Amino acid sequence: MIKFALAGNPNCGKTTLFNSLTGSTAHVGNWPGVTVDKKEGVYKKCAEPISIVDLPGIYSLSPYTPEEVISRNYILDEKPDCIINIIDATNLERNLYLTTQIMEIDVPIVIALNMMDAVEKNGDKIDPAKLEEKIGLPVVAISALKENGLDALMQRAYEVSKQTRAGSTVMSASPVMHLIRDCKIALEGQKVDNALFHAIKLVELDEIEVQMHPDSAKMVEEFKQTFEDDTFGSDFEAIVADSRYKYISKNYSTVVVKNKNGERERISRSDRADRVLTHKIWGIPIFLLILFAIFHLTFSENFLFIGYGLPEGWTSLDGTVAAGLFGEGGIAAPGVFLQNLLGLATDAITNGIRTAMENGAVAQWATGFICDGILGGLFSVLSFLPQILLLFLFFSILEDSGYMARVAFILDRIFRKFGLSGRAFMPMIMGFGCSVPAIVNTRTLADQNERTATLRVIPFFSCGAKLPILTAVAGGILSLANINNADIITYSMYLLGIVVAICAILLMRHTTMKGDVPPFIMELPAYHAPQFKNLMLHLWDKLKHFIKKAFTIILVSTIVIWFFSHFSWNWHYLPDAEMNNSILANLGQLIQPLFTPLGFGSQLGAFGWVFAVAAITGLIAKENVIATFGTLAACVVSGFVADEAMKGVDAIQALIGATGVGIPALISFIAFNLLTIPCFAAVATARAESPSKSSFRWTLLFWVATSYIVGSMIYLIGSWWWTLFIFLVVWAAVIALIVLDNKGIIHIGEFFGKLKRKLKRTKSE
Repeated sequence: MIKFALAGNPNCGKTTLFNSLTGSTAHVGNWPGVTVDKKEGVYKKCAEPISIVDLPGIYSLSPYTPEEVISRNYILDEKPDCIINIIDATNLERNLYLTTQIMEIDVPIVIALNMMDAVEKNGDKIDPAKLEEKIGLPVVAISALKENGLDALMQRAYEVSKQTRAGSTVMSASPVMHLIRDCKIALEGQKVDNALFHAIKLVELDEIEVQMHPDSAKMVEEFKQTFEDDTFGSDFEAIVADSRYKYISKNYSTVVVKNKNGERERISRSDRADRVLTHKIWGIPIFLLILFAIFHLTFSENFLFIGYGLPEGWTSLDGTVAAGLFGEGGIAAPGVFLQNLLGLATDAITNGIRTAMENGAVAQWATGFICDGILGGLFSVLSFLPQILLLFLFFSILEDSGYMARVAFILDRIFRKFGLSGRAFMPMIMGFGCSVPAIVNTRTLADQNERTATLRVIPFFSCGAKLPILTAVAGGILSLANINNADIITYSMYLLGIVVAICAILLMRHTTMKGDVPPFIMELPAYHAPQFKNLMLHLWDKLKHFIKKAFTIILVSTIVIWFFSHFSWNWHYLPDAEMNNSILANLGQLIQPLFTPLGFGSQLGAFGWVFAVAAITGLIAKENVIATFGTLAACVVSGFVADEAMKGVDAIQALIGATGVGIPALISFIAFNLLTIPCFAAVATARAESPSKSSFRWTLLFWVATSYIVGSMIYLIGSWWWTLFIFLVVWAAVIALIVLDNKGIIHIGEFFGKLKRKLKRTKSE
């Protein structure tokens, strides 16, 4: 199959073009590095199917970042039939720098002049035919966002792919061109493909090229001894870059005709927005306020807090089929309304199946297995799907509009003080959607210590799978506290994850992972309205992933949980009321003491082991925590109360009543599941991205220790406020030791190094 590669700068619309051509749901973002690895799709409107590869967004083919290496190696080693070079037409000269490098490779190229609609909107003009004449490559004007000109682009690329093309360079007037020709001749004598490209990189003393061709590199070093440029001295890399920019500025400036009035108006609007959104004082508070608004729209049962001025129970619709649909004592936010609506539907399905099975004289165990085991576990998780999708939609809007790039910019000021660049925030914020692609995205970080530290804290940014835990347990806390604003608790837990992540990074970067903070340079994309199609593709992708997990991993887990909670060790079937004698109960009671310092251990009542079991099943998939509660809810109610009216009680409220768990322990339970070892998929990804097995083992220990310590602190301080002073003293001592170690007064690292070597010697003996 013919293979095309899409190459271009970050934010040039490359991934949007990929989605439009292939119908793929690849993630579309507005910051550099969101496409960490290549993604493939098929375009089917040409004479034959075309495989399209979406490469990472890069500014050059020099190996400064991992994504640049990925793109460079793919083009050189995989030899695609054509490169479609996407150029942001609103920043033509800057984008052409990468083009001048790709031109030096022996591969057919077509330039996709993207965002032409934005150029026209600004009142500017670009002549594609004139650009094609000057650059010597086919140029097609398109708008990937509006899907204009895409078929013409692909037809032109298909025609070009049938032809051969030799690499060419724009540096004929460069002072090092003679050296480039000599290196090219030498490499051609060695039968090296793409000799011109490799020769120019060799003259730049590119790290990869020097390793590949050490003998030819000596030629460059010898030439350096006789060369002295007035501007750059013998810095050949700077000379090559300067030659490219001079050629671009001289030859392509006449292609663009600027509308000066329109440009001033556009910049003025952008500047006015950024003066507020990226303000050094108000930028962070505005971001936090936007986050709270999102959580309020998603989780609040008292939308805009107007319920506090209304008669109690005015919206409950008690006695009707829609009871609780609009909230209790207030107006439900959109997320809660949709959740309640879905809850009415799932309850109707479960009750209908239960009634049919009971009328059909089906065995009691089979009815319980279907209705309480399978459907109870699945529907308890699926009931949170509207809120998960709504939250994901809001984050996608912030991302696609260009605002998240601003957040990375303003957070760089803070992160830099903690030992990370703002670039590290990009994979972290992706963790709000899913930890797996977020962990993969740490490849874009150049420094290994920064990469490892970021990888370890990504699970602290609560993903969609943890949302049911936060929302459900927050509902239980509300019932104890007698308030109706779950958004405040959920929002606080998200902030807790961010704060713990920052503290953990600060600790790592000042102890085991010391090092300089890498520079962070990022181009802020223009603000624009998100594309509806892309937003829907994001949501559809999220929905498919969630449904697939629900009917595979979670379904199997609910069946296993129900089975072990209804059979004893001699395989005797146990009714709901006797669940405390089951295999699952015995195993849960065995591990329950481990969670005593966190508040949901041995101090709880008869069914307290359910919390321990739920925390363990959550290691497979975080949705399993609520699926476990949903599966066992009927058993807990049957064992705790005899009143049939209580059969419909909420799973969390049933557990609260049965175990006597308090608010501090419930918050500790949320924190533990938020911070502990993530799901198996994220763990496997972390293992693949870790530099070594030893590093991965320390990462696992880090997750367990962090979740245990934070959970214990929350429970102890919440239960006995005076313990706060004990923790303050302990952490003050830790900080003092770190400061003394960094100043060289004491040597903690040397102490642990000697201890480690001593342990190794003891083991060997």
